[in-house]
Order: sequence, then structure tokens, then C-alpha cells
Amino acid sequence: MSTQASPASGAAESAPGVPAVTSDRWEKWGDRLNPLVVKEVRQGLRTRVFWVCFGLLLAACLVLSLIAFANTHASTYTREGRTYFFSFFVCLALVHFGVIPFNAYRSLAREREDETWSLLLLTGLGPRRILGGKVASFLVQAALYASAVGPFLLFSYFLNGIDLPTILMVLLMGGAWMVFLTLVSVCAATLADSRMGRAAVRLALVGVLVVTFFQTLTFTFVVTQERGSGFSFDRDFFLGLGAAFWALVSTGWLVFETAVSRLSLVTEDYTRHPRRALVVQMVLTFVGMTAVWWWQGKDNDIPEVMGMLGGLHLIFATLFMGTDVDGQSRPLRAGTRAWSLLKPGALRGFRLSVLLLVGWAAGCTVLLWMSDDSTRTLRMTMPVMALGLYGVLYLSVALLLGRMPRSGRFASPVSVRLLYVLVGVLGAGVPPLLAVFLDLEGRDELLNLLNPVLGTLNFGRYDYSDPSGLKMPPELLLCVALVAFLAAFAADRVLADRERRVHQR
Repeated sequence: MSTQASPASGAAESAPGVPAVTSDRWEKWGDRLNPLVVKEVRQGLRTRVFWVCFGLLLAACLVLSLIAFANTHASTYTREGRTYFFSFFVCLALVHFGVIPFNAYRSLAREREDETWSLLLLTGLGPRRILGGKVASFLVQAALYASAVGPFLLFSYFLNGIDLPTILMVLLMGGAWMVFLTLVSVCAATLADSRMGRAAVRLALVGVLVVTFFQTLTFTFVVTQERGSGFSFDRDFFLGLGAAFWALVSTGWLVFETAVSRLSLVTEDYTRHPRRALVVQMVLTFVGMTAVWWWQGKDNDIPEVMGMLGGLHLIFATLFMGTDVDGQSRPLRAGTRAWSLLKPGALRGFRLSVLLLVGWAAGCTVLLWMSDDSTRTLRMTMPVMALGLYGVLYLSVALLLGRMPRSGRFASPVSVRLLYVLVGVLGAGVPPLLAVFLDLEGRDELLNLLNPVLGTLNFGRYDYSDPSGLKMPPELLLCVALVAFLAAFAADRVLADRERRVHQR
């Protein structure tokens, strides 16, 4: 009687002809691979939407290529490459900038509407891996679409009129833009919980996708028409292109971390990753801006423009970061200190918001002051500083209006954000109306001193009748700073008191 040898405990049998080491390596890689990617890709490839879009895309590109062959067959030398490249790109853009982002939104929104999100969490993957798997699955589908259109895009190069660097540049920026739109769409699916909120988010997302689609096509048309025939190195153009690429990559990372935090549990440290992403983004942006500013011969236009754009970005980010819920869950309180600004809670989110707004304005001010023209530097510095101060002021006022009362009617994050927008609209719209009614046009600087729009513009205007050349003296900026920091101190005390009362319950 012969006995059959059994494998060792915990060891898997390898396939015939496959070494055990290779089999174990493939098993390890298979465990690391997100199983949701395979599931979503298989499910996406079975849908009618994918095959209809794929078939129509191939048919449209084939028809365009036949038209191009018929039009250029009789001529020995043509320069129609840029025209047909743009036509092929429009076909790909319909899928990449419309179908892929919207389907990514619908995939996550359907999980929440059908209440199957809790079943996905039971798999033990966690929100990060689940969202990463969904995004990766739609990027795989986008790669399949691109592989079908890629030969046609390369075919346009042989029609002359466009060069390979321009083609690669457009495809690289288009790919980054498609990934960014997909991440924004996935994040949009986490914003609303009610049915009316989801309908509003869906309508807003469709509008954004339609507007950005035509803007993308306009940018692509301009680039292919101006730079398609002969590639030349324009330093300013490529610096702007690199800045746009970095903005898409870093902001996409921030949006993804925000979506993960929205789906995390309150007992988790859900704000650590998005707040860290925002801090890293702003620090690296400032370092890159400083390097470009030094390389460009200390051109003050760079810190002025970046100071305004970075300030606007921070104001939008702090709209969500500084309006978090009050207090923390019990497991997180033990490790929270005064400097733990990445921990959950409205108090720490507000403090980090003020620190980023003031720090960004101060950093850009330092770069601006490293110049010889003091009068022009002062005129360029004041609007950058004023924008940061207005962000601190109106965020503080919204928090005071929402969370100073004892009742929690307006204390929710959504209510405070609506108050933020409402206070900003009133601050920007009421002073100009009063100036018209009181007949103060042309002498309304003091009336619009706390106006976030006209106040910022007035601090940067040049007055030829004044010997100093400044329309708004620096003393008025000090007044704005005093009001902003008084409001910030009051909001900080209110948030600290509310957090203490929440923890005592």
C-alpha cells in the first residue's frame, strides 16, 4: 500500500512546471493587488455604455481617417495634421472628459444610494483602498479608450503640420486633466447624503464637466494652432505648463484624501491625511515658486500672481477645513495636544487655516520685498496681504455667527459653510450699493475697506495724484489686520469653549 505525501502545513501546491518561488511571488503580488480593481474592471467591461462608446469612438476615428486619406491622396505635400489631430482628440475628449468622470461619480453614488457601501467596508479594504480601486478601474478603462485612438493620433503626425513634442505635450496634459476630473467626480459623490443633495451635486457636476470640456478643447485648439507646426522652447510657456501640471497633481491628491476622509469613521483620524496634503502642497508650491522667482531674476510678478492664486486656493480649502465638527471622539483625545493641528476638530482646523492663510501671505510678502523698487513693491504687497486677512476675517465671522449661539441650529458644518458664502456675498455686494445710494462714487475706499473684492483691488491700485503713488495707505491695511485678528481670537475662544462642553458630555 503506497502513501501519498501531503504538502507542508500553510504551503500551497505549485502548478506543474512552475517553480515554487515563482508561484509564491505571484501569490504575494496578487494579495497586494486591490481586488476591487479587478471586480470594477470586469463589471465595467460588461456594460453596454463601454461597448457603445468604444464602438462609436472607433467608428468616428475610422471615418475621419478615411476622409483624411481621401483629401490628401491627390496631393503630394499637405499640412492638415493639426486639423485631423484636433478632430481625433475631440473624439477621445468626449470619453475621457465626459463619460469616464461621470461614470466614476455614478459608481460611488450608486453604492451610497443602494446602501451597499457598508458591505464593501465589511471586506476589510477600508475607504482608501475602495476609492483607490474605483479610480484605478476607470483609469484602466480610459487607457483602453486611449489605446484605440492612439494610432489615429499618431497618424495625424504623418499628415504634416504638427510635430511629436506637441502631440506628447497635449496628451500628457490631457491625461493629467482626465485623472483630476475623475478624482473630483469621485469626491463629489461623497458630498451629499440626502436625495435632494445628490440631485444638486449631480446637476452641478454635469454643468462643470460641460464647461470644462469646451474650455479644454479651446486650450487644445490654441496650442495645436500656435505650436503645432514648429516646436520651439518658450520658457514662460513651459513654466506655466509645469505649474498647471503641478496644480493638477497636487490638487488631485488633496481631493482624493478629502474623499477618503469623508467616508471614514468619526473614531478614526480622518483629517490627518487631507490636512497634511494641503500643508505639503503649499510648502512645495512655495519652494518651487521661490526657485522660479530666483531663476527669473527676482521677477516680482511671480510672487504677486502666485500670492493671489494661492490665497484664493487656501480660502476655498479653509471653507471645508475650518468648519469641521466640534470636538473629537474619545479614542483621539488622549494623543491630542495644542500643536496637533492635523487632528480632527473645528478648533484645530480653524487654527491651521489661519496659520496657512497668514503664512502664505507673509512668505509672498518676503519675496516681494526683496526688490529695489520699494513703492511698486508696497503696492504689490498690500493686495496679497489683504486677501489673506479677508479670508481670516470672513471665516471667523461665519464661525462666530454659526457657533456662538447656544443652539445648534446653525452649528453644523454645512450651515457654517453656507454662512461663510452668505457673509462673503454680503460683504462684497452691500458696500458698493451703499456708495451708489449715498453718492460716494470715487470716494468709497473707506466704505469698501472690509469688502473682500473691492478692498483687495483698492489696495493694489495706483494713484497718480498722490506723491506716494498709493490709493490706499498702509495704515488702512493695519486696520484690516487688527479687525481680522480680533475676529479670529473671538472665534478661537468660541470654538475652544464649544469643544470643552462637547467633551464634558
